[in-house]
Amino acid sequence: MSIYCALKVPEGCRALGLHHYRSHSVAKASPNLAFVPASPPPDAVEVETLQHFVSHSQRLLVMTGAGISTESGIPDYRSEGVGLYARTDRRPIQHVEFVRSASARQRYWARNFVGWPQFSSRQPNAAHLALRNWEKLGKLHWLVTQNVDALHTKAGSQRVMELHGCTHRVLCLGCGEQTPRSELQKHFEALNPTWRAEAHGVAPDGDVFLTEEQVHNFRVPACSRCGGILKPDVTFFGDTVSREKVDFVHKRLAESDSMLVAGSSLQVYSGYRFALAAHEKKLPIVIINIGPTRADHFASMKLNSRCGELLPLIVRR
Repeated sequence: MSIYCALKVPEGCRALGLHHYRSHSVAKASPNLAFVPASPPPDAVEVETLQHFVSHSQRLLVMTGAGISTESGIPDYRSEGVGLYARTDRRPIQHVEFVRSASARQRYWARNFVGWPQFSSRQPNAAHLALRNWEKLGKLHWLVTQNVDALHTKAGSQRVMELHGCTHRVLCLGCGEQTPRSELQKHFEALNPTWRAEAHGVAPDGDVFLTEEQVHNFRVPACSRCGGILKPDVTFFGDTVSREKVDFVHKRLAESDSMLVAGSSLQVYSGYRFALAAHEKKLPIVIINIGPTRADHFASMKLNSRCGELLPLIVRR
């Protein structure tokens, strides 16, 4: 039986109802480098070595991180000089804080409400489109992304596992009802017709910086079905990825003959574990990331280049 027919897509993959924000025909635009660290241009010898790696891979598993989306104007957390941790002392919300504190949820949703129009309008860059093309050519076995921005889906990729979920979906913690984030934006507007706030800087994952005074009067709706707490369908810091997703990726890795990591430092264990598993299986591993990663010491090759500059250079042979 073909593995393409045998695959069962678990909860959390792109295939589960994200069609409302597809944007397969994406105009090629100049990359937004505001949140991209400086890096040398691709080396010709390294490009040829990467070409050889991809050409000889029959079932390539690709894992992407925040570094692949920085060229779309979405900042990451850890990039030297331009990531959130380098630019500010602010830190992302923790799962337990969101669940336990109404004021934390108010602060989170107010910031997300202001940042959503800009964040949701971001478009795939050349790296997303290159991986989409690899899939169409039958080169890419599966794409596992740690990102929550939906840019792979907007690019047209189909075989995608969103390891940490997606901000374009909202989940009720009470009844499990899922709704599009765009619908929640309308509820926010209806509940806060006179509320206004000016953003003070941009953060990853769709929010902006606001003061405590600015968020004080912001109203947050409850689930329309059960009155429960609404949360973006993402894995916050301090939470864990579901066993179903982890098992799914391990199965796809078992079917793969090589692994490519693009735009991830692999500092978060939820992604690093799969690089470790690939290493234990003695699969060749190539990493494309500006700056060091947690897996550099056992990677077959490490390239310090922009994903959007390097990946489009690779063609099927």
